[in-house]
Amino acid sequence: MLRLLVGPPAQAPGSAICAGRFREAHVTTEQMGYPLTYDVEYPEGALSRLGALFRIILVIPIEFLSVFLAGTITIPLVLMILFRQKYPRWWFDFNLERARFAARVNVYFHLMTDQYPSTDEAQSVSLDMEYPDAAGLNRFLPLIKWLLAIPHYVVLVILFYVSLLLLLIAWIVIILTGRYPRGLFDFQVGYQRWNARVNAYAFALITDRYPPFSMS
Repeated sequence: MLRLLVGPPAQAPGSAICAGRFREAHVTTEQMGYPLTYDVEYPEGALSRLGALFRIILVIPIEFLSVFLAGTITIPLVLMILFRQKYPRWWFDFNLERARFAARVNVYFHLMTDQYPSTDEAQSVSLDMEYPDAAGLNRFLPLIKWLLAIPHYVVLVILFYVSLLLLLIAWIVIILTGRYPRGLFDFQVGYQRWNARVNAYAFALITDRYPPFSMS
């Protein structure tokens, strides 16, 4: 999912600790060798309590756009890889930017930032995918990758409900204190990282390597 890199946004003085944690987690993911890396910068400052209170309403317009774009990626890729064994660079670039945009929307919905999702700026999210060598991809695997990923779907469904429960807890804590509990934040990042790898394998089709059962 040549290599495009989008690092964390420029940080203000005094946020060196946050930047260090961000880089450490990013390197840890890269060391696993999977062609997708994902991380989110932890908000060191106070979050908006009012923004958190009305987040489910504020996210609706941008979530609608994200869902619309999500339906445009898989079938054309299956046909191109199956019959031509090609993964056009322009299509990869579109998929990468679409995945980054969807990640920003997801992070905003999960109260992990107060920044309204941008359509083109990285903001607090770092998501990178490696451009695949289409000649090295099995041309028939795209037909069944969605099936092979079923064990991941089972785990991710469970994690999804856990994520919603923890989101409710985080929502209450943010309204009361303006802070996102670090443990809950790290869980959400891990869940989203796992989900991003599965999507890269089964739908963006950037790799034939089976995703690890891991949140790290």
